[in-house]
Amino acid sequence: MKLTILGCYAATPRTITNPTSQVLEIRNRMFLIDCGEGTQVQLRKNKIKFSKINHIFISHLHGDHFYGLVGLISTFMLLNRQTDLHIYGPKGIKEIILLQLRFSNSFTGYNLYFHELTATESEIIYEDEKVIVKTIPLKHRIYTNGFLFQEKIGDRKLNVQAVEKYEIETCYYQNIKNGKDITLDNGTIIPNETLTFDPIPPKSYAFCSDTMYDETIIPIIQNADILYHETTFLETEADKAEKTMHSTAKEAAQIATKANIKQLILGHYSTRYSNIELFKDEAQTIFPNVLLADDGKSFEFD
Repeated sequence: MKLTILGCYAATPRTITNPTSQVLEIRNRMFLIDCGEGTQVQLRKNKIKFSKINHIFISHLHGDHFYGLVGLISTFMLLNRQTDLHIYGPKGIKEIILLQLRFSNSFTGYNLYFHELTATESEIIYEDEKVIVKTIPLKHRIYTNGFLFQEKIGDRKLNVQAVEKYEIETCYYQNIKNGKDITLDNGTIIPNETLTFDPIPPKSYAFCSDTMYDETIIPIIQNADILYHETTFLETEADKAEKTMHSTAKEAAQIATKANIKQLILGHYSTRYSNIELFKDEAQTIFPNVLLADDGKSFEFD
C-alpha cells in the first residue's frame, strides 16, 4: 500500500502548499482522493500517470477539496482518454461538473459515471475482487464523507516444498491457494494447511477529511492500519475548531487511540501555523505513532 500526498493544507492555496488531494495505491488499484486546485500539476510533479486513475473520491463540496476536478476531467479529454471514469461524491457534484462542461463545450469523449452519495450511515460504494471502499460519515458544515479502503483477504501462499514432497501437479496449485484440500491418487487427503501458508494480512486505510471531533466514526474505522485525520488547528485554537467544525491534533490523536489505529497521519493544516511539527508534538502527547503529511510526501506500508 502506498499513499502519495499531493496537497494537505487547508483552504487557500499558496505558492508553497496545496489544498487537499492524495493518491492511494492498493492491490494494484490507484484511487484519487479529493481534488483541490493544483491537483493536475501535483500529479505531474509526482510522476503519477493520469491514465491509471479510474476512480475519484470526493469527500465534500468545499472548494479546497474539489475545485481541481473539472480541470482534471477536461485534461483527460485533451489526452484522448477512452477509459471510463467513476466519480464518487455528494449529491450535486454531477450537476456542478456537467454544467461546467456544457458551458465550456467540453464534453468528454469517454464515459463519465457519477455515484452521488446521500446516506448518513456508512455504506459500501466500491467493491471488486481485491478491494472494498466504504463511506465514513463525518460531521462538518456541509454533507461530508471520509472513505475506508480495505484489502480483501488474498489467496493462501503455496508451500512449494510441501507440494513437491507430495508430487502434486501444477494444475492443482490454484485450487490449493483457494484453500482446498488435495486427494492423492492413493486416496490420502492432504489438508490445505499442510500445503499452504496463511495469506498476507489485509491492510486498511481510513481517510477522514474535514470533520469536527466525532466518536461515532470509531466503530467504522476500528483497528484500521492507517488513519489520515484532519488537524486544522492546535489545541490553543480549539474554540475555532469547534466553531468551524474542524479538529485539533489532540482530538485526532484521541480518535486514533480509541479506534486502536496502528498509524496516524496528520494533515489539512491551517496555514496560520509556520511549523507543522507542532501538530505532531501535540498529537504524540496522546498517541505515539504519528506521521506528518506534507505536499509531495509518500508513505509505503508493507
